[in-house]
Formats: sequence, structure tokens, C-alpha cells
Amino acid sequence: MAQSQVTVKKQQELQQQYTNYKNSLQQLAQKIGDIEQDTEEHKLVLETLAPLPPDRKCFRMINGVLVEKTVKDVTPALQTNSEGLKKVLEELVRQYKRQQDDMEKWKVN
Repeated sequence: MAQSQVTVKKQQELQQQYTNYKNSLQQLAQKIGDIEQDTEEHKLVLETLAPLPPDRKCFRMINGVLVEKTVKDVTPALQTNSEGLKKVLEELVRQYKRQQDDMEKWKVN
């Protein structure tokens, strides 16, 4: 009887660990998707602004406030943000792969 209780507890612990791995992988995948979408939006805006004259008026949303700027003022900030998003995306992908490898090692053991 005591042996079966230990086995049930062990199964519950293993199931909880598996659920934790799956949840963390799912959260990372969601973050990766969000960052990819933001990166694509930045790319689209930069492509749209590229042919425009540098002194042309444009608007940018900063912390929920619409700010009037010129193309030459906005473009460098967008490029910096885009590069930062790419670095974050690379790191999240590395974390995802590392977590996936950990889960696979855990499954084998």
C-alpha cells in the first residue's frame, strides 16, 4: 500500500515537471511570435519611409502619445529598435532550443 502511494506521488511529480516544461516552452514560443511580429512591423515601416524625402512630416506613437516628427528623425530610432528586436529574438530562440533540449534530456531520464 505504501509502495503504491509513493508511485502515485512520483507520477504526479513527473507530470508536474512535464507540465512546467511544456508551459515554459509555450510562453517562449508566444514571446518569439510577438517579437517576430514587431520586427516585421518595423521592417514594413522602414521600407515605407525609405523612398520619402527626409524633411517629410510623419507621426510616431511614443508611450501612447502621437508625436509629430520628420522622416530623418524617426528612421534612425526605428532602425535601432529593429536591431534590438532582432537581438532579443535571437536570444529567445536560443532559450527555446535550450529549454527544448533540457526537456528531451529529462524525458530520456
